[in-house]
Amino acid sequence: MKLKTFLLGACSALVFAGMASAETLTIATVNNGDMVRMQKLTDDFKAKNPDIDLQWVTLEENVLRQKVTTDIATKGGQYDVLTIGTYEVPIWSKLGWLAPLDKLTADKNYDVDDILPPIRSGLTVNGKLYAAPFYGESSMVMYRKDLFEKAGLKMPDAPTWDFIADAARKIADKDHEIYGICLRGKAGWGENMAFLTAMSNSFGARWFDEKWKPQFDQPEWKDTLDFYVKLMKDAGPPGASSNGFNENLSLFQTGKCGMWIDATVAASFVSDPKQSKVADKVGFALAPDKGLGKRGNWLWAWSLAVPASSKKTEAAEKFIEWATSKDYTNLVAQKEGWLNAPPGTRASLYANADYQKAAPFAKMTLDSINAADPAHPTVKPVPYVGVQFVAIPEFQGIGTAVGQQFSAALAGQIPVDQALKAAQQLTSREMTKAGYPK
Repeated sequence: MKLKTFLLGACSALVFAGMASAETLTIATVNNGDMVRMQKLTDDFKAKNPDIDLQWVTLEENVLRQKVTTDIATKGGQYDVLTIGTYEVPIWSKLGWLAPLDKLTADKNYDVDDILPPIRSGLTVNGKLYAAPFYGESSMVMYRKDLFEKAGLKMPDAPTWDFIADAARKIADKDHEIYGICLRGKAGWGENMAFLTAMSNSFGARWFDEKWKPQFDQPEWKDTLDFYVKLMKDAGPPGASSNGFNENLSLFQTGKCGMWIDATVAASFVSDPKQSKVADKVGFALAPDKGLGKRGNWLWAWSLAVPASSKKTEAAEKFIEWATSKDYTNLVAQKEGWLNAPPGTRASLYANADYQKAAPFAKMTLDSINAADPAHPTVKPVPYVGVQFVAIPEFQGIGTAVGQQFSAALAGQIPVDQALKAAQQLTSREMTKAGYPK
């Protein structure tokens, strides 16, 4: 009896020892569809890594940025894997906040050379990869072919802003809750200002001149904001100043938007009959231009990174390898179809005949990504890189403050001229405080 008790006790001790040895990774991520899907598929990761547990912190985009930035800047250590974007990677790596992903780049099976060059270059600093892209994107026009046909319109592959505005007004039928166009209005440097900055590039505007002087007092920004506010007033949905990516996605999927200019990653959601009422009616086109040589499309990747302060780097890198690998792409295709494979990161996906067949938007997505030029984002020369953002630490705060002014203009709370004047003043004040020009 004593021997039996001893053996039971020993087994219990071994069980507890095994439980204690499991590492828990806390993963901070955004509540976008692709990330939610990843969480549902993590049984595959657990089966391959039974000694690693996963704890998820899933947040809305603006909240995620705020919490992750605060944590890493204060070395809070709450998270082992961070979901961050192309904006943060070069800045944070130079500050020593991120661990380089050396094992990934050395792993032949992972095949880092398969990552699309524009996406990879945005995540590489001094030859080292500091984040691995979960999905990459540009932006493009998604539109209702049936509404265009009804109005006697044909969408060009490469439309102008004037065509888009004219079409939006013609296909709008507000009495039946069909809005000609849905565009981001929610304030945030990564919300309305991502769209408006990319749009302003095509209008010839820029955030700063070569001496870091803010340019909101120039006619190109007035042209951009006037055009946007008038178009949304005439053809947009009510309450547009509260709409970000997810809100506009919902409007489009339920048949309430004739056009939506936003992230290429949305293409799979609007084309999926399980999620979209208009899945069989969607067409795609490049983001518009004004004939000045730049289109209003951005370049972005939601990527996974490890904070330099993490004590669980090895386990974190294993998870990142799983979530951003070719095998993960195949897993999604197997479970949910090629249509839902994470887009915009790997050349092999766009060479895959099954994907091309399932995803009518594949070529337009790739063309949009390749059309973006972060090193030369504007018509006139600028001292910064970044298409829909300015890659300086101050931009996060300034971009959101400017976004609040522009959102207020969209809501009709202040005139466009007042919003631009406030943007000029607050940006000048913050840049002077930060010591620019440096």
